[in-house]
Amino acid sequence: MNDEPKTPAELREIRLSRKAAQNAEGIKAMADIAAADIAIRKRTADLRALRLAKEAADRENPPEPKVKAKAKPKKKKTT
Repeated sequence: MNDEPKTPAELREIRLSRKAAQNAEGIKAMADIAAADIAIRKRTADLRALRLAKEAADRENPPEPKVKAKAKPKKKKTT
């Protein structure tokens, strides 16, 4: 490692390169967040479309109603 003191121009160049690297990292992080957001929105839209299609199909062809058997009422005994 070089322990010689840096000139003001060299220090300025180091600061500028660090700032540029930080900005690039920030932009990449923001792009990653935006991409994840787009993926979530697309998945949500796809799921919504599937649900709406299923609901429309169910309206056109409703499921058969389930028939419940009822017990006959008990006759009262007369004594």
